[in-house]
Amino acid sequence: MNKDLLAGVHPSWLPAFGRAADALDDIAHRLEAERATGITHAPDRTDIFRVFGVPIESVRVVIVGQDPYPTPGHAVGLAFSTNRNVRPLPRSLANIYAELRDDLGVEPAEHGDLSRWADQGVLLLNTSLTVRQGESGSHRSWPWKDVTGAVLRALAERGGPLVAVLWGRDAQWAVPLLNGVELIESAHPSPLSARRGFFGSRPFSQVNDLLVAQGAPPIDWRI
Repeated sequence: MNKDLLAGVHPSWLPAFGRAADALDDIAHRLEAERATGITHAPDRTDIFRVFGVPIESVRVVIVGQDPYPTPGHAVGLAFSTNRNVRPLPRSLANIYAELRDDLGVEPAEHGDLSRWADQGVLLLNTSLTVRQGESGSHRSWPWKDVTGAVLRALAERGGPLVAVLWGRDAQWAVPLLNGVELIESAHPSPLSARRGFFGSRPFSQVNDLLVAQGAPPIDWRI
């Protein structure tokens, strides 16, 4: 298992990554091969596993994304989150903020930094943790699902309190790995699908209701 790639990961995640050691080694070699040809990746190398800097025991919510923003400077290692100086906000994130306002009355932030959610135990987990800059979905054929799938399985085995939020058809791959976990499912917040079931789905209040029912405190969704 590539220890350099996992620098900064909290030790509590290492058993999960151990299940996907071959996939991690494969990905590490692919990344190095692409870098050798001058390809630039997102997020920065030091942020690829940023989402796992917290202990597994602290996770109360997992939101499953797709892959990092391919626009240079946008991806930060947390699904849907951006650097604080990114303007305009990505459209999916702007739609998330609009639903947050309609659901809980939380006014949208001017920035896209969701680290305040992460600090409360919201795991903002992309399915693929890397992408070529400027090429959306360019690493989806890589064995990233072996890695992130091992993470989801470890969370399900750990047990609650836990709620999983799956937005869009591309997130359905995670359902079989989340046995026994409370699921919230809807359309994706992207501009192409937000009006087909994401708007009005009230995921934030649903998450909090399910957490409270499991004896856990709710998330403060203010940005």
